[in-house]
Amino acid sequence: MLAALLLDEDAYPRVLPIVEPSDFFREQNGWIYEACLALADRAEVVTIPTVAHELDRAGRLDAAGGEPYLAEIAGKYFTAVGVEAHARIVARDSLYRRLIAAAGQISQIAYEGGPDVAAVLSTAEGLLLGIRSAEAAGDFHRLRELLDEFLETPSEEEEGALVEGVRSGFMDLDERLNGGFHRGDLIILAARTGVGKTSLMLNFARNAAIGQHATVAMFSLEMGGEQLAMRMLSTDADVEMARLRIGRHTDAEESRVMRAHGLLSGAAIFIDDSAVLSVPEIRAKARRLQSESGLDLIIIDYLQLLHGSGRMDTRANEIGGISRALKELARELNVPVIAAAQLSRAVETRNPHIPMLSDLRESGSIEQDADLVMFIYREDAYISPDEWEGMNPGAPAGAYPGGKAQIILAKHRNGPTGVVELRWVPRTASFQDFVLRPAPEFGGY
Repeated sequence: MLAALLLDEDAYPRVLPIVEPSDFFREQNGWIYEACLALADRAEVVTIPTVAHELDRAGRLDAAGGEPYLAEIAGKYFTAVGVEAHARIVARDSLYRRLIAAAGQISQIAYEGGPDVAAVLSTAEGLLLGIRSAEAAGDFHRLRELLDEFLETPSEEEEGALVEGVRSGFMDLDERLNGGFHRGDLIILAARTGVGKTSLMLNFARNAAIGQHATVAMFSLEMGGEQLAMRMLSTDADVEMARLRIGRHTDAEESRVMRAHGLLSGAAIFIDDSAVLSVPEIRAKARRLQSESGLDLIIIDYLQLLHGSGRMDTRANEIGGISRALKELARELNVPVIAAAQLSRAVETRNPHIPMLSDLRESGSIEQDADLVMFIYREDAYISPDEWEGMNPGAPAGAYPGGKAQIILAKHRNGPTGVVELRWVPRTASFQDFVLRPAPEFGGY
């Protein structure tokens, strides 16, 4: 595996999701792997001299065996062909060693015993669950697979290639964005919790994949893939999520569910719901997807849940490093990267609760790195109908802004800022244009 890293640049994205430096039995091999990752993360070439230099910088070159050992490894002449199999052997044996170590610890606490059997069992379970959690890092699941698990009816795959920018699928928003999201741009979609960030990003993914035959990679750190799939099915079928889950549909709703399932199953949407991710891991997985299936759009939900790749003195600096890395990722892969972001509580302490750029949580670097910053503002999320009527006594009946959402373009590096209004549909947690659209059962775009 190390030989492949030294000889073939295609090996890096294939092994990164599988192997950690700590997985190597020989510590020296782990150091070499760590040096390779550091170089690749900085987009530097991985060769014997560069790896030797990186090891020397860390004071580990001699202990790792020096350049002769690196030359010996490279002499194996392995390439990226089949490197995943070699990586899985390293990871598998590491898992077995951890199991052996855990078994020894469990044996020790069992011999020590004590009156609290529940505590002993809890400790033993914790040791085993720790190993399982470490092995639970997920990978891409195609949306069709998640939907088929629900309906158990596979459908055929639609092919398509996208050359231009990626449209959002909302007419007024695309007009403001000069045709949609542009390749190489970092787009930040920010809002307070519960306003609809995930819903709008799912709308973007669906509209791009179905409306333009785009290939979309979605990294969801907060929500499971099955739940995302059900939310998309609920939106397209126009059936409430609760009723979709329990299967209580009318004949008309069942027909819409089946049509929506067929439509979404053909969408090239790939979902990775790993709970722990860093930007280098996202880069490796996205590069692999791009080489295998093409790639037109990356969606990340959400930025503050990502882990930095290095040690930072403050969380703000770590977030700043993450936002810069996401911008570099967009340019490197030549795709739009849309990342959700949380707003600080400051937005809730003022009236009206309209977000501002200063509300971006934990780092001003997000604003600097982003090409486009969008906020979601829904007045009905903060003010009830009775409160609104009290604040607007002269307003006509039915003027309460229920179901209205504003998409605020607070920063737009390549165009105008402004506000776009969309309709918010609570029953399916989705957004729509205010103009008339085709009925959901016909797969309207």
